[in-house]
Amino acid sequence: MSFFSVGTVLLLLLGNSLGAPHSFTVDYKNDCFRKDGEEFRYISGSIHYSRIPRVYWKDRLLKMYMAGLNAIQTYIPWNYHEQSPGQFNFSGDRDLEYFLQLAQDIGLLVILRPGPYICGEWDMGGLPAWLLKKKDIVLRSSDPDYIAAVDKWMGKVLPMIKPFLYQNGGPIITVQVENEYGSYFACDYNYMRHLAKLFRSLLGEEVVLFTTDGAGLGYLKCGSIQGLYATVDFGPGGNVTAAFDAQRHAEPHGPLVNSEFYTGWLDNWGRRHSVVPTAIVVKSLNEMLALRANVNMYMFIGGTNFGYWNGANWQYAPQPTSYDYDAPLTEAGDLTDKYFAIRDVIKLYRKIPEGPVPPTTPKYAYGAVKMKMLQTVTDALSKLSFSGPVKSTYPLSFIELNQAFGYVLYRTKLPVDCSTLTPLSSPLNGVHDRAYVSVDRAAVGILERNKVLTINVTGKAGSQLDILVENMGRINYGRYINDFKGLVSNLTLGKDLLTGWTMYSLSIDEAVRQGLLEEAEPAATDAPQPATFSPPAFYRGTFVIPDGIPDLPQDTYIQFPAWRKGQVWINGFNLGRYWPSRGPQLTLFVPQHILSTVAPNNVTVLELEGAPCPTGPCTVEFTNTPILNATVQADYKQHRELFVKGD
Repeated sequence: MSFFSVGTVLLLLLGNSLGAPHSFTVDYKNDCFRKDGEEFRYISGSIHYSRIPRVYWKDRLLKMYMAGLNAIQTYIPWNYHEQSPGQFNFSGDRDLEYFLQLAQDIGLLVILRPGPYICGEWDMGGLPAWLLKKKDIVLRSSDPDYIAAVDKWMGKVLPMIKPFLYQNGGPIITVQVENEYGSYFACDYNYMRHLAKLFRSLLGEEVVLFTTDGAGLGYLKCGSIQGLYATVDFGPGGNVTAAFDAQRHAEPHGPLVNSEFYTGWLDNWGRRHSVVPTAIVVKSLNEMLALRANVNMYMFIGGTNFGYWNGANWQYAPQPTSYDYDAPLTEAGDLTDKYFAIRDVIKLYRKIPEGPVPPTTPKYAYGAVKMKMLQTVTDALSKLSFSGPVKSTYPLSFIELNQAFGYVLYRTKLPVDCSTLTPLSSPLNGVHDRAYVSVDRAAVGILERNKVLTINVTGKAGSQLDILVENMGRINYGRYINDFKGLVSNLTLGKDLLTGWTMYSLSIDEAVRQGLLEEAEPAATDAPQPATFSPPAFYRGTFVIPDGIPDLPQDTYIQFPAWRKGQVWINGFNLGRYWPSRGPQLTLFVPQHILSTVAPNNVTVLELEGAPCPTGPCTVEFTNTPILNATVQADYKQHRELFVKGD
């Protein structure tokens, strides 16, 4: 060996030891990615940090790593971090930088999807509701008000992630621009060009930017754009070669990429729990890997729509609290047969890390907890409405009342005597999304978007009409994502238009956290309730976890025998919605970190339709087994085709 060649080798070795520059590129000649000059193929899985408590990020990421994945994919939900304009939150469960560093420390690369729109069965597809303050805003377009807000958001978040790019020593190998834009009606190329230029200016020229669209030429027509590498998404059971042929139409050369290979599917209230058989998942996965394709499994773990974060499909069909997705890891991070079957396929194509897979976390059945009624929403109004009443001739929407999520109480008076049953109607389908109606404190029925537009009421002229409106989650996919909430059009009583409204924004989460709700004797004027409904009311119970038992607290599930529909908080943490009367989800996942062994645990329930307490056991129950596939109420059975989100 000559002195020159020996010197060259020494220089290369020295360069590597000093930390030679990292690179991640698209090799169009050889139809692959290259990582530090070497051919590279990722086998990835989706995990949404916004759906998993921070204390469990490490457990879930380790399980993904031990399955043989070399990368993860995650969204950044804009509305999760900027709930009010200019007020950013990246702490606690929202600590994006910590999550990215943790992934890198475990040995996982990251495929990042910062939006601004993400879909993801997340409220309004990740777009913040305050964008709707401009009523005629055209979201996901070159609308100047939308672009101004996007530029400010990206100007905050992209510089945060730039140090985590692979070229800068971090784990992020690719960054997606927008999401499935070819499925959106606007087809605004100038908008996509603006985003591409914005991302480049904030992240640099070296990062691989990409798009994702359905595996069809119609989707790629509006979704792909020069300068962004076009990828596709599709589920198992179909023709893998034909699906990738669609990508080849947009990208004749370069790596094959399925950015969303569906291991399961989403759920909606009132529809059967989605199940995708393991056999067809692993068959299609094997076919793709045999083609040298890069694959991201959506989802590898789904997690939970805590609080109010769930989205909805059109025609209006909100998603439940659980985002289990029938994924390889369950909502609670449990190992499944699907997990090990996928792991066995991955073993055929790359070396699996040695060592044991982290076990399923233990669950504990804490048993029944007796609940006691506190106050109705009406009785607690002064404690719930921090901002006080707002008066208007016609009803105002949530956003006009500066409220994004939860509940608003609308109040007016009956303008005429209704001695016989008189129709109370939303003729323009303007109840968004569910309205619990009372007359003089007596519950009389429920109006529901797209389903129940009229109920019959009786009462005297001047009787108090209370309508508690629930935001059930904004549409996250398709042309109707500009989803206003509340009473978004006028109501009628018989032939009369209802006017003279007083509206109360309700800060229920804050009231629960501060312990403002107390037991109260029913008011002497309370009317007897019909058997069908009772006014929305709060209930509370407590339970103690013994501190002498090792390894407690543990994860658990809460269920609501004979309760109908509502919201539940444990120790002030908003777990989400329950709706056992509609299904398919009966239990809500309770992560152990919100429980206490040193003080009693408080369970607060807002029951919207009618608790079992007057006639039966007034209890909720903690169990160690999830139930996500209960029989759906017959009136609401609807078929939804797998892997088709609808518009």
